[in-house]
Amino acid sequence: MICVKPVIASSISRTARGYVVSVKPPRVYEDKPTPRRYGVQKTFLYNQCTRMLEASDNSPIIFLQHTNFAAQRLQRLRRDIADANAKFSVSLSSPTPSPVENSAPTLAVMRTSLFGVALRDFAPLDAEQATKIAGLLKGGLAVLTLPSFNPPQLDAIFRALDRSVPPKKPEITQPAPIKPQDDPNFIPGRKMQRVKPVLTPELVVMGALIERRVFGMEGVRDVSKLPTLDTLRAQIVGLLSSPAVQLAAILSEASGGKLARTLEGLKKGLEESQSAEASS
Repeated sequence: MICVKPVIASSISRTARGYVVSVKPPRVYEDKPTPRRYGVQKTFLYNQCTRMLEASDNSPIIFLQHTNFAAQRLQRLRRDIADANAKFSVSLSSPTPSPVENSAPTLAVMRTSLFGVALRDFAPLDAEQATKIAGLLKGGLAVLTLPSFNPPQLDAIFRALDRSVPPKKPEITQPAPIKPQDDPNFIPGRKMQRVKPVLTPELVVMGALIERRVFGMEGVRDVSKLPTLDTLRAQIVGLLSSPAVQLAAILSEASGGKLARTLEGLKKGLEESQSAEASS
């Protein structure tokens, strides 16, 4: 009997998977139906991506690149986002300081291939916008969806992400590994203990789709620094009403006896300017 040694999963060499969001037209195969038909699981994921894109008119979509995230670490990241959203409150200096219902944001890991298909088939976005979004996405894709567009809430969540997953520090050059024959504790015939590398999770904000507009890495950070929509409306109303308020103040000061003095001063000013021109 020939005994075959079972293959241990940890001994299988793994290659890095390439994550690409493609919005190019699909290939046409002679032996496959057109349009392509997906299984139950892929159909569910495709519909999930489509519903998310359809809601992007009111619910912003933040695109994140994740690396070296385990399931437990991803759960902790979701808790950090929920805590930041729970602590977020409307400022008392806001025109509407009354508390509002604050729905929780959602963080989901997406399959780049299916997201690219849904992005290509989503009619409200033209080919240029879809290509721009695909160019922003690199590596593992995670999507953070917000219930509504609220810049202070978005800024609070970004600060929570930066605290939970700080930027990766520059790598320090590691010394070359010691060969077994150079190790004084090496015993022939005994395997050396394998040391698993410590993987540091990374999370990068790549861009966003807000109200059907595409923002890059820096643009979405700038958007998060804006005040609330109510504050912006109040500022616009103040700018528009400022000239009318100034005119009303001038007319109120010139009312009654002040009006005659104002007109008399204007008359003297015109006479002096005319006399000066005549003498010259």
